[in-house]
Formats: sequence, structure tokens, C-alpha cells
Amino acid sequence: MSMKHKTILCIAVLLLCGLPLSAQKKQISQARTYIKSGKDFDKAEKLMTDLLKDTANRQNIKIYDIWFDAVKGQYEAANEKLYLKQKYDTASFYNLIRRLQQVAISLDSLNMKPDKKGRVNPSYRKSHAEMLNSLRPNIYYGGTWHLRKNNFSSAFDFFDTYLDAARQPLFTDYRYEQTDAQLPQAAYWATYCGFKMQDADRILKYCKQAQNDPSKAAYGMQYEAVAYQLRKDVPAYVETLRRGFEHFPLHPYFFPRLADYYAGKNQFDSVLVVANKGLEVSQSNSLFLMAKSVALLNLEQYDECIATSNQLIEVNDSLPEPYLNIATCYLNQALVVEQENEPRKNRQKLQSLYQSARPFMENYRRMASADQQRWAPALYRIYFNLNLGKQFEEIDKLMRK
Repeated sequence: MSMKHKTILCIAVLLLCGLPLSAQKKQISQARTYIKSGKDFDKAEKLMTDLLKDTANRQNIKIYDIWFDAVKGQYEAANEKLYLKQKYDTASFYNLIRRLQQVAISLDSLNMKPDKKGRVNPSYRKSHAEMLNSLRPNIYYGGTWHLRKNNFSSAFDFFDTYLDAARQPLFTDYRYEQTDAQLPQAAYWATYCGFKMQDADRILKYCKQAQNDPSKAAYGMQYEAVAYQLRKDVPAYVETLRRGFEHFPLHPYFFPRLADYYAGKNQFDSVLVVANKGLEVSQSNSLFLMAKSVALLNLEQYDECIATSNQLIEVNDSLPEPYLNIATCYLNQALVVEQENEPRKNRQKLQSLYQSARPFMENYRRMASADQQRWAPALYRIYFNLNLGKQFEEIDKLMRK
């Protein structure tokens, strides 16, 4: 290639490289014109966000500065309308405040980068932080506004923005972690939104912080357990249930699921342990007594099961299960005696056991008539061994059907 052609090619390359820079300057200039005019702030914002689509522009602090001013102008116009009680879109108003914080954080991170001499001069931080601190409550209110409308995804975004400020260098002087008592409440609502969306990642993002709110701590831990369940992380799920039961034994979520987990694994000794721990807190709690009754029955501790079930009946005589458990205990004890294969010696003892079982199983039949598969065979056996012809015939007919 001749020297002349090389020169022409170099000039062409330089011209092409200069085109994007020229377009960038033109858009920045146009955006500044919009802002100075006091209108078309939205157009100014679009020009800047369009520029930021090019990764080469994302280190240009001027673009973020103009973007901030464009959003600020929109916010001030909206705020004036609200002040004058003119109609304005509430969602848009809250979104502008949230966007202001997001742009300011991006601008601050660029502004904090050292120059060629290693100097840092955060020229925007003080004014931006002061302005956004005064607007901060509106980010929280934006979250609650969306929450009331069941816009859980948007509500989460607002609470997330509110909480994120506490860790941002932009707001270092305000020490939100130490001074903002509303952080645990915001964390709870963010966690709640994640729960409503059944989004494990969003639940887990702030659930620990949500547990710092004493009034919501139990629910924060409940949603944490749900998140692990959604992830199918059984060890973490069970550990959260254990922790939840330890801290909140009377909360309706933790104990039933923990007991069900152990029962599903046939670990009835563990069911008995947690039931007894619950009874240490509340001696007459029907749920704990029921779990203890079932555990003792499955552990073949029949006398203790009968005693616990009778205690449960004294507390709540409308539950059918303790009647079934007592009758089953007597019938199982009778089966043990029958296996000794000494009918004459044990006749009186067997009669006593079947007689003891009868009223409880009849009560169960009355209270749970639909559960024929349980009470019918049991009553058949009871009536047969007590030689109660009329009652036996009635049950025999039912079972034949």
C-alpha cells in the first residue's frame, strides 16, 4: 500500500472514532438544554440512559451528573403538583425518589475513584446524601403503598432500596445501621414480599435482619423455613424449625412441622422429646399433649399413653384422637396377653382390657363416624371377645357391606 493510501486510511479511522464522541457531546449538550429550560426532564433522562447503554460511557461522571439532575427535575415537578393538590401518578412519584437514590449511588461510586495522583474528592456526596436523607421516608412509604396493593415485587424493590442505603458509602455520615430503628421492620416487609412471591432468594436476603424486630421475629423465622423448603434444603429447613421451636415454642408454625418431620422418619423418641419441651412451657397445650400421646403409642409405652390421653381429654374432650389412642393401647395390651396363649389364666385380665377399650372406641366411632376403617375392626374384636351378640351382629353387617 502506498504512503498516500495509508494516510487516507488513518484519517478515515480517526474520523470514525470521533463520530461517537461527537454524538455523545451533542446528547449531553441537548440534555443540559432541556434541564435549563425547566421542562422535558424526562427527555434529558432518556438521552443519558441511552448513552449508558454503551459500556464505554459508563465511567463518564458527567452523564450520571446530568442524569441525576434530570430525575431531580422530574421529582421537583411532581412534588409541586402534589403540593398544589393536582392529580399525579403516585407510583411514578415514588419511583422517581427511588431512582434518584440509585443514580446518586452510581455517581458516588465513580466520584470516589482516585485521580491520577491518588486523590479522592467526593464533590457530590454531601449534597446528594443530605437531599436523599430528607426523602428517605418516602422510599419506605413507596414500599408500603405497593404492599397495600399486593404489588409484592415492586414493594420488595422499594424495601430493598431502603435497606441497601444502610450499607452504601454515600450515607456513611448518617450511620443508618445504628440510628434507623425502622430497618428491621423494612427487612420484615421485604421478607414478607418474598414469601408472598414464594421466592426463596428474596426471602433469605433480609430474613435474618427481619428477626431483629421482636414483634415480627417469629414470622421472619417462619419465612426463612419456607425458603429452605422451597429450595428443598431439608437439613436447613429442619434446623430452622428446631430453632424456631426453641425460641417460639407456642408459635403455631414450628412445632407441628417439626413433630411431623420426626414422625415421618419414625423418630417418635424425638417427637416425645420436643412434646415434653413444649409441655414445660404450657402444661395444658392440646397440641403438645396430642403429639406426646401419639409418640407414646408408637413407642409402645401404653400406660403412659393412656395417662397422657386422659389428660388431653380433660383439657379438650371434643378431640376424637385421644379416645382412639386409649382404646388402641388397651387392645394392644390385650394382644400381648393373648400371645401368651394361656386363655384360662388370662381370661379375666383380657375381659378387663376389652371392657376398658370399649367406651373409648365407641366414643371414637361417635365422634369420627366416617373413619369406619379404624373403629369397625376394633369394635368387631371388642364385641366378639366380650360376647356381645347384638352389637357384634351390627358391626359384622357393616363390615360385610
